[in-house]
Amino acid sequence: MPLFFSGAFFMKKEIKVAYEEFAGIDELAATEKYLCLEAVKALGNSHSPYSKFRVGVAMRLKSGKIIYGSNQENVAYPSGLCAERVALFHWGANHPDDTIVSMAITAHTDEFELLHPTAPCGSCLQVIAEYEKNQDSPIDIILYCQKGPIWKTTGVHNFLPFLFFEDRLK
Repeated sequence: MPLFFSGAFFMKKEIKVAYEEFAGIDELAATEKYLCLEAVKALGNSHSPYSKFRVGVAMRLKSGKIIYGSNQENVAYPSGLCAERVALFHWGANHPDDTIVSMAITAHTDEFELLHPTAPCGSCLQVIAEYEKNQDSPIDIILYCQKGPIWKTTGVHNFLPFLFFEDRLK
């Protein structure tokens, strides 16, 4: 619907985000449940002595192989890397021809109780977006909160609707 404001017309538009919410892990399909539990295992390799906020990722490839990532902090901040990018860059360096089908992301801290899923940061979302584009296939993303709801969506555009892409940069 066109609107008139200060002598100019503009269009007001809306973006909707689609995701599924599950009350607990037992509501997920067996492969999704397994992936979430593997993400919990990945927490064990987190190096997060400064934030004490551990993040684990498990990615399932089309071949069935699971790739893991955990956040890696460094005293020379910002030299660390998020769990999502650890897993994605490992995939890109070692398995670029094996399509990423899904990824589960979980987090834990002893400092407080997490009651909602933890979403990837903007930098990680942009990397996921580029890999989705390169493989010409969206990735199922499961945000696994161990003591709260679980959110699942297909494609990074549900997190980051205004992705940065410029095909002429190739």
